[in-house]
Amino acid sequence: MAKGLSLFDRRRQRNRTALRARAGNRPRLSVHRSSQHIYAQIIDDEAGRTLASASTLEKDARGSTGATSAAAAEVGKRIAERAKAAGVGKVVFDRGGFLFHGRVKALAEAAREGGLEF
Repeated sequence: MAKGLSLFDRRRQRNRTALRARAGNRPRLSVHRSSQHIYAQIIDDEAGRTLASASTLEKDARGSTGATSAAAAEVGKRIAERAKAAGVGKVVFDRGGFLFHGRVKALAEAAREGGLEF
């Protein structure tokens, strides 16, 4: 984070970044990363609906992978497949304030390889 900014200013910058991701007319690929899992959703903000979702909590992903880049890549592949099935090809990537590094980057690259454009 930027050095010397107050907590208020950092929060305001993060909110402005989040609003910019939601301003487009495309569905949004939203990513949330916790210490043990990673979650991804394709959200249509105009309709207020989730079109597709994937996470490491799903039954077919449990046990085989944990909080690793490989698990995030699997989630990226799955979200791309489900987005294609829902008729979504182009999305806006919303990293949710997380740095584009490690698991978030692995998920994004796998989703791109799976056919999503952003």
